[in-house]
Parts: sequence; structure tokens; C-alpha cells
Amino acid sequence: MREIGHFIGGVHVAGTSGRTADVFQPMTGEVIAHVALASRQEMHQAVEVAAAAQPVWAATNPQRRARVMMRFVALVARDLEELAELLACEHGKTIPDAKGDIQRGVEVIEFACGIPHLMKGEYTEGAGPGIDMYSMRQALGVVAGITPFNFPAMIPMWKFAPAIACGNAFILKPSERDPGVPMRLAELMIEAGLPAGILNVVNGDKEAVDAILDDPNIQAVGFVGSSAIAEYVYTRATASGKRAQCFGGAKNHMIIMPDADIDLAVDALIGAGYGSAGERCMAISVAVPVGEATADALMKKLVPRVEALKIGPSTDLTVDYGPLVSKPALDRVRDYVEVGLREGATLAVDGRGFTLQGYEQGFYLGGCLFDHVTSDMRIYKEEIFGPVLCVVRAKDYAEALSLPSRHEYGNGVAIYTRDGDAARDFASKVQVGMIGINVPVPVPLAYYTFGGWKRSGFGDLNQHGPDSVHFYTKTKTVTSRWPSGIKDGAEFSIPTMR
Repeated sequence: MREIGHFIGGVHVAGTSGRTADVFQPMTGEVIAHVALASRQEMHQAVEVAAAAQPVWAATNPQRRARVMMRFVALVARDLEELAELLACEHGKTIPDAKGDIQRGVEVIEFACGIPHLMKGEYTEGAGPGIDMYSMRQALGVVAGITPFNFPAMIPMWKFAPAIACGNAFILKPSERDPGVPMRLAELMIEAGLPAGILNVVNGDKEAVDAILDDPNIQAVGFVGSSAIAEYVYTRATASGKRAQCFGGAKNHMIIMPDADIDLAVDALIGAGYGSAGERCMAISVAVPVGEATADALMKKLVPRVEALKIGPSTDLTVDYGPLVSKPALDRVRDYVEVGLREGATLAVDGRGFTLQGYEQGFYLGGCLFDHVTSDMRIYKEEIFGPVLCVVRAKDYAEALSLPSRHEYGNGVAIYTRDGDAARDFASKVQVGMIGINVPVPVPLAYYTFGGWKRSGFGDLNQHGPDSVHFYTKTKTVTSRWPSGIKDGAEFSIPTMR
């Protein structure tokens, strides 16, 4: 049985708390490893190591920090197959999906390679008589990231890449459900030339999270997970004087206008709704056809596609999606299907009876499709996080626009239409943070920022892109004058640049 500890100071260390959690292989339901759960003392020790290493790293010029990132990109490419297999084994997503998880993380590493430019300040010569002004960006010190199970490669890289490139030391607390890839990424960063102590991986549960939130030496915290925990992390972190960017749940809608290409929309819904077994914060979980004719046409094509979904082990390159991450996750999604039935929605496709010969103990669920869902139902209001798509029929465009705008979550939304005016109006008016126009999963590229509105995001700055550099640095502004020897005497009014 594999025993997973922590990665502190550039080396693997065993846990000392005496507490562990099981790591499952979702394909089979078997326990494949035990992961240590850190105590507060273990977390504090990791922070001390990071704090000791950080000043030298911050003083390293940004070109050299960027070169570490460049070498890391090459190492991930070298080990891509190994990383994807490990990710699929612990999480359950398919190998191609696992490679996509890694690639989207690498794109943020590539963005961080531009840190010499991204950290440049501003300069004004002659801001006043003999006065020059300039600003500089400096690292915060020790910062931390608390990342979820559903993207065990991408989101850790989204967090630590800009933070480390800016000159900070980083404490990563990944999900205890699939800790293998984050540990391997830390090894590769050391191989790329990162000094020991700059990236530390501390595995744990709530005790480790609270230790991060309460530690006075940690200056900023990034989090991705459920909205309830995101709010908790944000509230506790900011109460401790830390910066915090915390991203929560989602209920992403896709609006299908009457003029949309229905075949294109169905393809988009199948991939965005059921890919990775629906365990994505950007998954489309609500389809909103506008008008009864559009809804009927959509359902006619959608039902057979959901029924034909191919579900199987993550290692089968021909399957559409694999198992859910855990037995509790599987039970939770099944319970939501029951809730939908009790609420009166029409279960057009019921995937609960799915079984896979030879993998009977795996955490599999067939695709489920609800029709005639209404906005007062729990299956509409709450994030299911599984292979369940809800169809909410809107009578007109105004109602379709109002649904995602009024929802408590505001992560992503998509509209499918051939009408440029409608698309432009929708993008302007909808109250959601990330918009797709004929794009089902509108995750921005690394040089833009990722972040939702309302209860999908807590904090003023988003992930990756320019916001990440702003989040992980503080600005210092210098007003400089070199006297020529002429004394003007004391000034008692507020200085001006006249």
C-alpha cells in the first residue's frame, strides 16, 4: 500500500499526526493509498521552511525565476503520459481528459514565464519640479493555495505558478482524495531548478485548512471548492488580515435560441454537460431552450445522445467519461435524481441502473436527463456536480436571460444563436462572470482572468492572467527628488506638483 506524506523543503516527509485518509481508485472502488493528514504543528513547520527560503528567491531576478518555469513546462511535457495515468487513477476522469487538465495548468505556467514583463512598474520623469515617480511590484512573502479534487493538476498550477514567479514561497494544500499529481508536480519543480522550500505540499483536511487561515506568516490564500467553504475560507482569512480569492460553486446555463443550430447545440451539451462525469465547476448543468418548438427539437435529439453515452474505466480511450471520484459523491448525485423526481421533473433518461461488468464496485453513474425543470426546484437551484443535465423551458428570450442572471451562482453561461445582435445583447446584460457565445465551456485562456460572480466568487481579484500578478504582489510607489543645493524652506501645506 502506497503511503503519501508531505513534500516540505524539497523532500518527501512522513506525516506525524497519526491521522490518514484513504485514497481510492474510482474505477474499481479499491483503496490504493493512504495519505497523511497534517496537524497544525506540521503546517506551521512547513510555513517556517517556506519563510526561511522566500527572501533569497524574491531577490532572484525575474528572468531566472522565469527560466525555472520554462524548464518545468518541458519536464511536464516529458512526463505527460505518467502524470495523466496517475491523475486518471486517483480521480477517475479519462486519460484524454486528464491530459486536458494538465495542459490547461501548463498554459498558466507559460503565462508566468513572462513574469519579467508582468512585474514591471511605472515611471514618470518630471512629475513635479525635479521630482520623478516610479512604482514597483514586490512579493508578499509566504502564500497558500487550497485546491479541489476535480482538477488536481490544473488548479494547483493556476495557484502556484504566478505566486512563485512573483517571488513568493507557496504552501499547497491539495485535495486528500487525489494527492498524487500535486506531489509529483512539486518534484518536477525541484528538478526544474526551484530552490527547496519555495513550493511545499502539505496534505490534510479541515485542521490543515484552519492552520493556513490562522497562521500569521501566510499573507494570502487562494481557494477553489464549494461556495459554503469558499465563504468560510474568505471570511476567516480576511478576518486574519490576509488577502483571499475564493471560488465556489456554479450552475452554468446554456441558452439555445430558436435560430440556433440544434445539432451543434446538442454536441455542446453532451460534451459540456457529461464530460468528466459532470465534475467540473464550468460544466453546463442547465439547458434553456427558448420556445416550446426549440425545446421539443432539442429533446428529440438530446435523449438518444444521452442514452448512447459510453461510460467505462478511465484507461479506456474510447469512453466518454469515467466514474465519479468517490462513493459519497456517487450517492450524493443519486440522491439528487430522487429529489428531482419528487419535485415533479420529468426524468427523460435515467442512468442510475448503469453497471459495468468487472467494475461492479466502481463509482459509475449513467447519464441522467431531466425535462420540465422549474426554477423553484432544488435540482435547478443547487449544484449537483455529476452527469445530470436539467432542461428548463423558457417562453422567450427575456425569461432565458433572467434565469442565469437571477441565480445565486454566476460562474459561466453560454448562448447558442446565429443572431449577432442577440449574442451581443446577452453578453452585455447577463449577470455572470464568464460568457460563451457558441462556446459551451467559456474558460478564458491563461492571459485573461478566470472568475465568477455572486456566490461563485469571493474577493476582488480573479485567478490567472493579470489579476494573479496583482493578487500575489504589493505595489510600492516612490517619489524621488535629488536636491540641487537650493533650500526652499519648510512647507506646511500638503505637497503638490505645481
